[in-house]
Amino acid sequence: MKTLNGRAWKFGDMVTTDHICPGRYFHLRTNLPELAKHTLEDARADYAKNVKPGDIVVAGRNFGMGSSREHAPVVIKVSGASAIVAKSFARIFYRNAVNIGLPVVICDTSRIEDGDELSIDLEAGKLVNKTKKFEIKFAPMPAAMMDILSEGGLIPYIQKHGDLKI
Repeated sequence: MKTLNGRAWKFGDMVTTDHICPGRYFHLRTNLPELAKHTLEDARADYAKNVKPGDIVVAGRNFGMGSSREHAPVVIKVSGASAIVAKSFARIFYRNAVNIGLPVVICDTSRIEDGDELSIDLEAGKLVNKTKKFEIKFAPMPAAMMDILSEGGLIPYIQKHGDLKI
């Protein structure tokens, strides 16, 4: 998988799936481009309007807590973000993100600030903050998850390989 490069959008701890994908827009769930226009608006009203393709969502602890709605990682991906980096994730959100082909990285995000330019090498387990010139090591994802991400998610993986080989 290629190296991901983008600008950091910093969020705090305990960002819920309702912050990510507000339930009041549930009627838009079949229109993902419209639903993505409201991504993270309850956490940061400026995100959906200003996120650029490749930007990276950065957060604190327990990102994606709350409901198990799959739309939460989907709208982040549709909004243009290339990855999410957080100190920890709600487990269902983490699995949903991998299943839709959105890389999720667990590492200490304390020194990353809003607007920092980041480079992430998923295979090497290395995040470089190009703005502040420091590096953060993290445990690379298991090979099966990297294979799913490389195919663009679980459905494209199954369509290509016919089964999940772990």
